[in-house]
Amino acid sequence: MRLPVESLTGGLARDKVVTAAEAVALIRDGDAVVVEGFAGQCFAEELTLALEERFLKTGSPRDLTIAFAVAQGDRQGRGTERLCHPGLLRRAVGGHWGMSGALGRLAVENSIEAYNLPQGVIAQLFRDTAAGKPGLLTKVGLGTFVDPRHGGGKINDRTTDDVVELMTIGGEEYLFYKAFDRLDIAFLRGTTADPAGNITMEHEALFLEQLAVATAVHNRGGLVVVQVERIADDGVLRPKDVKIPGVLVDCVVVSTPERHWQTFGTRYSAALSGELRVPLSGVAALPLSPRKVVARRAAMELRPNSVVNLGIGMPEGVANVAAEEHVLDYITLTAEPGVIGGMPLGGLDFGSAINGHAILDQPAQFDFYDGGGLDAAFLGMAQADRQGNVNVSRFGPKLAGSGGFINISQNAKKVIFMGTFLAPSRTQVRDGRIEVTDGVAAAKFLNEVEQRTFSGQYAAAAGRPVLYVTERCVFRLTPDGLELIEIAPGLDVERDVLRHVGFSPIVNGDPAPMDARIFRDPPMGLQDDLLTVPLEARFAYDPERNMFFLNMEGMSLRTPADVEAIGTEVDKRLSAIGKKVRIAVNYDNFHLAPDMADAYIAVVRGLADRYYASVTRYTTSSFMRLKLGGQLTERGLSPHIYESRQEAVGWLTATGAGLDPYLIKGS
Repeated sequence: MRLPVESLTGGLARDKVVTAAEAVALIRDGDAVVVEGFAGQCFAEELTLALEERFLKTGSPRDLTIAFAVAQGDRQGRGTERLCHPGLLRRAVGGHWGMSGALGRLAVENSIEAYNLPQGVIAQLFRDTAAGKPGLLTKVGLGTFVDPRHGGGKINDRTTDDVVELMTIGGEEYLFYKAFDRLDIAFLRGTTADPAGNITMEHEALFLEQLAVATAVHNRGGLVVVQVERIADDGVLRPKDVKIPGVLVDCVVVSTPERHWQTFGTRYSAALSGELRVPLSGVAALPLSPRKVVARRAAMELRPNSVVNLGIGMPEGVANVAAEEHVLDYITLTAEPGVIGGMPLGGLDFGSAINGHAILDQPAQFDFYDGGGLDAAFLGMAQADRQGNVNVSRFGPKLAGSGGFINISQNAKKVIFMGTFLAPSRTQVRDGRIEVTDGVAAAKFLNEVEQRTFSGQYAAAAGRPVLYVTERCVFRLTPDGLELIEIAPGLDVERDVLRHVGFSPIVNGDPAPMDARIFRDPPMGLQDDLLTVPLEARFAYDPERNMFFLNMEGMSLRTPADVEAIGTEVDKRLSAIGKKVRIAVNYDNFHLAPDMADAYIAVVRGLADRYYASVTRYTTSSFMRLKLGGQLTERGLSPHIYESRQEAVGWLTATGAGLDPYLIKGS
């Protein structure tokens, strides 16, 4: 029988402040404990150490289940590693495991039952469990190792219960992740509490899913324990500042400062919590190395006004390159725990940002990601194979876990995987080029990856653009597998690339040389590239499909001269083709001055009458779709405006084949 909280607080139910030892005394053998945190952010270290101390002294509690979106740790013994004593744990359910090596070893060595599910799924599953729902229905994870056809997220043979089901609804496949059937204890963290247990988080760098966890544990009849820095008087906290209401909180523990760092890398920074903004001039440029070469080539895929996710590890370098190239103001960087905008940080501060625009709860961030809100994702790549599958989650005895990788890579509009070509790279940058050095190295491009964290077939079927960027070369995903499209200047395709690949990639002619600027010390001038696309680079014609592509992305038409210039260039190219063509126009981040609308539509009408067999447009901006569609409709022109190039081309293909275009929209 669980000890009532009132007995610890002298019968005063509203005064919930107890010691850490008193709080962990409430945990029973076999309890399910939610340990909240992201590496060191929002991690209740005081409570975790008190639980460890109780177990080492008494041998109790035993056989606990722990649940987490991200295993807390610094790879040096802190975090959930302190709970990895024999007998303390029986089961673990988590998203990212890589920061706690000891916990990962327990799972890989078959010492505990263990599940690895997508980080976003776990964050959202706490919310759905809180609401009394049976689970989470989503497409996230299809074709990966969490798909029941490929293991269902089970890490070892000891783990037998099925927690993921494959379902077909309306002819489409989904995965159903079962809600947590038992949640007994929550370890949460805030900044300030009042005697009634209301919690604010003004010094925290993130909010994560703390409210969802508190609600889920409370509604399941469990106990919610919150570690804080300080106690305020009753009635002092402003209601809008309270992130966890006291009705959900059973115990409050005031921590020692040493066990309440903002992150495992930073004791406290007001810039990380959003309390002030700091100059970014001090952001250090990366030294010229294979790592920077990869980050620079990846950064060339940035587009103005795009919303981007940067993964952990090598992708963190994209933020450094963006700062060095002065393009941070033209893009919005995000991190999966909830940060939008600003400068994301790396290392033990990963997940936080300096000068962020907003900090969301983690489930809300993954709602945005899963729904297709990301324009691009830059993610790590430990292994890739002939089908374009990527593994970042498990390599032999090492368990990193999927983290948010599955949610992000499956749903971003464009994905750029980043990594050195070999491990270790066996390359160095010298005199403006890559030099290959001697030594043993492991191949990363294999015939088949050890574990499928990203499904190339799923992405190819969805028509999603995917690149694989290394310091030696660049591949892209096609329906037939990986195609080698670029190689570093001075390298030999056969000797330096193909002989180290475990399959035969597609090679059409000579791969293009990678941009020479990425191998030199000075900044690349990426800002000019980002904001200026040469007019001649905005046109492409596919004679096999008789399809003409016009890229208006990022253009601003503000004057009659702007309108006339684009009209003249399009007229010149279409007249040279000599027949009417099917047109697809990209209006992403396009701006048309209101007083130029009539002139522009008149130019479009003239071109349509002379050259268009059919036309469709696409843009990810809902506002631009409505605005431009309305202007075209008012003037009797084809109003078909879709959200992606795939949908637009699908419409043209269908109309050319005499099909109903609405039957294939989104296919």
